[in-house]
Amino acid sequence: MKENLKAAIVHEWFVNYAGSEKVVESFTNIWRDADVFALVDFLDEKQRNIILKGKFAKTSLVQKFPFARNKHRNYLPFFPSAIERLDLSKYDLIISSSHSVTKGVITKPDQLHISYCHSPMRYAWDNAELYLSHANISGGPKGFLARSVIHYLREWDLKTASRPNFLIANSKFISEKLKRIYNRDSIVIYPPVDVSKFNCVTEKKDFYLTASRMVPYKRVDLVVEAFSNMKNRKLKVVGNGPELAKIKMNASSNIEFLGYKEDEDLKALMQQAKAFVFAAEEDFGITVVEAMACGTPVIALNKGGTAETVVNNLTGILFESQTTESIKNAIAEFEEKESLFDYKIISDHAQQFGRDIFEKKIIDFVSIKSEKFFGN
Repeated sequence: MKENLKAAIVHEWFVNYAGSEKVVESFTNIWRDADVFALVDFLDEKQRNIILKGKFAKTSLVQKFPFARNKHRNYLPFFPSAIERLDLSKYDLIISSSHSVTKGVITKPDQLHISYCHSPMRYAWDNAELYLSHANISGGPKGFLARSVIHYLREWDLKTASRPNFLIANSKFISEKLKRIYNRDSIVIYPPVDVSKFNCVTEKKDFYLTASRMVPYKRVDLVVEAFSNMKNRKLKVVGNGPELAKIKMNASSNIEFLGYKEDEDLKALMQQAKAFVFAAEEDFGITVVEAMACGTPVIALNKGGTAETVVNNLTGILFESQTTESIKNAIAEFEEKESLFDYKIISDHAQQFGRDIFEKKIIDFVSIKSEKFFGN
């Protein structure tokens, strides 16, 4: 990689340690001296040390808005303006981690901007109607206002799609979306998974597991509904979020809600589960790969990132539609074939998504592009 480039890393928001933050963790591994920017930064000390190596992000005006720590998403209409106000003028290389607005940062012609895209803005495109319906604002004045905001975000999103010099997609699924929505090509580099921390366990217990943030597109409600119709099977549910209370209301007694779990506790559950069930149309699905690294078969949707990471009948069972009936049929198919799954093969398959592989591919890509852009 070309030496002495002054680098900046830009991310939407730092409020927890999830999939996109694990990508930024690798970026700060590679560019130790880079300055980091975000709309807001509310990490605790442990998260800050892991993701940002103890640094604080340079934040936008949204950081100072009332209740921004827990309600930053409520300021969505302000995000485009806030991200454009970040001053990146003194940097040679800008690496953005984008699932909302960071690809829209403003740069100069002599700056190289490479954007790692987790997804085009979900609430502006494919998942817009899902978010509106789950928020009960599909119609009436609130629905009209919400659709006006979505229209504005779509226009801004399209207008800023050409700003990065290069796009990296986190899956073939997202690469196809970038082409369809932005008409831009991208290279695929799968995100980092700490597979070395998830050792294979071959002794499984008699329960299924699902783990996710409780937000609409994750479709945990469908998994819970399916198991509520299969009362002779146990399901453990890990995760918190705005949909949790609603999901619990429809759950039967064979379903146990465990709330948020620390990494080690979640890993133990993944290792013990007879299978991991996942119904989201996910961009990639780091949790799914972590489960496979534990040697645990995955029952997942045959769309999105899970269609690329789960091998049907080898590392799990793929089902075709986001319906309770599809999930129930997949559970039945899994139980017919359960004895055929080799836990070691499943764990070995997950190793190709390791963090070291991700970081090498990122370094190689940025090195090639920066040498061409800046010259030798």
